[in-house]
Amino acid sequence: MSLTQVLQEHKERRKKDANAIMTMVVKRSKPSPITQQSRLGTDELFIAINPETKQLLCYEDKAEYSKGFISLDKMLIADNPSIILHNDKQDCYIDICSQEVLSLFTDNFDYQHLRHHFVKGLLLDDIMGYKIFTHEIHSSYAGRIHNFRSYDTISKDIIQRWTYPFVPDILRGSSAIKVERQGSFRASEVTLSRSGQIGSFTIIGQSTKIGDETKISHSVIGDGCIIGSNVTIESSYIWNNVTIEDGCHLRHAIVCDGVIIKSGAVLEPGVILSFKVVVGEQHIVPAYSMVSLLQQPTQQDSDEELEYADSSTVTVELPSYKMNGDVGSDLSKTRYGPAPELGIGGVGYIWSIFEGAQDEQWRHSVAPIPTDKLAKIVLDKDEDEELLTQDRNVLSPSGELKSNSDSNVSQDYDNEVSRDDYLSFEKEVEATFLRAVHENVKVDHAVLEVNALRLSFNMASVDCAGAIFYSMMKLAVESQHSSANELYRNAADVIRTWEKLLKSFLHDIDEEIEIILKFEEICLESGKEFSQLFTQILNLLYEKEILQEDAILRWADEKEGADESDKVFLKRSEKFIKWLREAEEEEED
Repeated sequence: MSLTQVLQEHKERRKKDANAIMTMVVKRSKPSPITQQSRLGTDELFIAINPETKQLLCYEDKAEYSKGFISLDKMLIADNPSIILHNDKQDCYIDICSQEVLSLFTDNFDYQHLRHHFVKGLLLDDIMGYKIFTHEIHSSYAGRIHNFRSYDTISKDIIQRWTYPFVPDILRGSSAIKVERQGSFRASEVTLSRSGQIGSFTIIGQSTKIGDETKISHSVIGDGCIIGSNVTIESSYIWNNVTIEDGCHLRHAIVCDGVIIKSGAVLEPGVILSFKVVVGEQHIVPAYSMVSLLQQPTQQDSDEELEYADSSTVTVELPSYKMNGDVGSDLSKTRYGPAPELGIGGVGYIWSIFEGAQDEQWRHSVAPIPTDKLAKIVLDKDEDEELLTQDRNVLSPSGELKSNSDSNVSQDYDNEVSRDDYLSFEKEVEATFLRAVHENVKVDHAVLEVNALRLSFNMASVDCAGAIFYSMMKLAVESQHSSANELYRNAADVIRTWEKLLKSFLHDIDEEIEIILKFEEICLESGKEFSQLFTQILNLLYEKEILQEDAILRWADEKEGADESDKVFLKRSEKFIKWLREAEEEEED
């Protein structure tokens, strides 16, 4: 993002109000209602903002989710005529600060965390009168890496060019890197076997060698790596000078510089291998394992030091090493004996997970959250739902603060917000669908993700179906095609692959009719190329049993009384409709 606008806003605000000492950058990001996490793996954030002045009034990133409510000071509501409570904002950790912020840190030398201590302390301080304001970005990109999940998410965004101009082929600078098909990148002097396969959204670093029958997809391979034959690498990050021998399998892993993975070894999802670790032959490293050449420290820090530390992380003092030369050079001077827990010939230690931190492992991992974990959370939430809704103080799903009196907000405003919410919902569903396509996510997992969005936006199943169908058709029309026949094949491939996902949200005839109406809308607006293929695709949806005969005939009957301008696609489908009616009559006879 460019800082020009937010800097200008901050300067102008300071001229009018000397107490405006900080402007915080935020962006819209709906958290998952299942895990209470953003897509970066951070906790759900609740912030209260004055919509007129954009002043930040409350900042809470560790709310009592299980209680179903958060507490606000009564004076906030008394002093501010209007407050909006958001849980759909992501803190970008970009702050424009005035000199007073430095003075406050000098005076309060015990501040250790900018959010937990400084921001919350300032919001509660009535003496100094200092204020924090917010600046929301929309089309720009900003994000901070907090954990392995945010590392994975932001890396994928960079590869898929959401962060342009900060994209691989520009970031490499003087090192030449080519953009190839399906969003993959290849540096110079790469040696790739004829039978090797490089899938979509993959980066191959300089001077890397890849053997026969090796498959790499949705991954980053660093410089100077040697990858043997019959290796499978999916959604992983392989840093520089790594050796992966024949027959290894890696999924959703991070492998640091200088690691050696011997033949036949397997890294299960979520594994992190630190610098110069060696994994023995045929060894399976368990999911979510963190492996280092250093033994796990046994001495715990004081309670005060750990008060705001992440329970899933441990701070250790590592020997210094040269980042520009041989990474981990000082580590190599220390002798390490063989480690049975890494197989024969393995070198390194698997760090154990501290008590109570097991959930943090899969919540913050580079690997997707397992389906069974999501299903368990959904089940637990369903059991608590009835208890939560009995409390009248529970916030509405939109996060709107409501009183018992009638709202002064106009109906037109409500309708506008509703339209905006649906468009935002549709974009989120599209992003979820595309991730499922590009990362080969299982349909059942995708259903859970869309259901989470449905709950988050307070939408119905038919809204999910409409958004999914729109995403499917958009993918088909944006895929390469040079004729109507090729476009139809694209659409047919997408429908056949994801029909189960669409069917999961179609429960009755009325909802199926809504899909036909949605298809009409697509043909008239965003996907006009489909207008000539309306009947063929309608027939395909019927053949795949996504649309029932009754739904199509009822749609046709309802269209009979419409204006001529609204009968365009009905007329194009006359032969198909006639065939359906005749088939129905034959069955009745």
